[in-house]
Amino acid sequence: MADFHQNGIITTLHNISSRPLADLETDLLRFGKQRPLGLLLPSLYSELESAALPEIVARIREVPYLSEIVIGLDRADEAQYRHALRFFSDLPQHHRVLWNDGPRLTALDAELQELGLAPGEHGKGRNVWYCMGYILASGRAESIALHDCDIVTYSRELLARLIYPVANPTFNYEFCKGYYARVADGRIHGRVNRLLVTPLLRALKRVIGNNDYLDYMDTFRYPLAGEFSFRRDVLIDLRIPSDWGLEIGVLSEMHRNYAHNRLCQVDIAGIYDHKHQALSLDDQRVGLSKMSIDISKALFRKLATEGVVFTPETFRTLKATYYRIGLDFVETYRNDALMNGLSIEIHEEEQAVEMFAGNIMEAGQVFLENPMETPFIPAWNRVQNAMPDVFERLYRAVEEDTAEFSG
Repeated sequence: MADFHQNGIITTLHNISSRPLADLETDLLRFGKQRPLGLLLPSLYSELESAALPEIVARIREVPYLSEIVIGLDRADEAQYRHALRFFSDLPQHHRVLWNDGPRLTALDAELQELGLAPGEHGKGRNVWYCMGYILASGRAESIALHDCDIVTYSRELLARLIYPVANPTFNYEFCKGYYARVADGRIHGRVNRLLVTPLLRALKRVIGNNDYLDYMDTFRYPLAGEFSFRRDVLIDLRIPSDWGLEIGVLSEMHRNYAHNRLCQVDIAGIYDHKHQALSLDDQRVGLSKMSIDISKALFRKLATEGVVFTPETFRTLKATYYRIGLDFVETYRNDALMNGLSIEIHEEEQAVEMFAGNIMEAGQVFLENPMETPFIPAWNRVQNAMPDVFERLYRAVEEDTAEFSG
């Protein structure tokens, strides 16, 4: 059973009573009458052929309170899009599948590219951004949850607990981050969060001193969780990265746009497991290696906007400080694992810390060499200002795709 400790400047909503799912869903049905509820699912086509997504859809079919489900489909040709429409057709809730690689949406994307307003690269960030645009265009949902499509331990309770804080009209939260313990198969997982993000935040505190943003980020129990929820008005001026820095970027935007008392985090699962990325010790372009560089750059960019000055000497000091803290965390998690009867590979853990230390330096070098880099996708209010009918055109493109290729 979880504790009830509040460990920072963001409210933590715990699971301390194992409240029955039926009670949560009864509340959510009532909330949905006042504030319609939606779900956003960013998906690769390959995930339709995995073991996880069919089970997720089977569970979502039973959810009684959703007014809209928006699925972003990446890396799909026409035959695969048709298959995706059939795959999701079992959902009884109103739903739409955005064919991000289809001619209608790519044509709209090309026009936005000409205006300098489209995502710069393909990936989860781009997928989520277009889904958010569709949610703004449709106007069907006021409170929306977002989660990944590779969760192999999915349950209806996860979704109910994730959306509850922004659905309850007596709460004032605009945004909620999910968290959980990454324990599965007798092992502690979540290396990037455990061995990069937390030690790096602690190292940054030592190197640059007290900082409200670092205190804020260090409050989140799992800042890299792909599960969060929000009210629709959050989306209009949200600027998100298109790379692996998406989760850090979203948290950074919430810090910029909202007071701390409008944000929270919630325990959504006692057991959580999903697809694991390779460590990629020899290739910085893929896997956890690329992820660690993108995440580090996202943190550095945010701190620069807060007035922090970075130099090559700063990054050398940061690397050394991080490395010592990271190795201490390896021992901490080893002891935690052993006491709980779990296994942990010390050699692999220390290899990860060594790689992350080098990638912090790499991220710092890239940051210094590209001071004009603008990795954020423009906010939808800017896009609408430049293209006033963008929401109507996005909505129409999705509807026309659905009508043409269904059946």
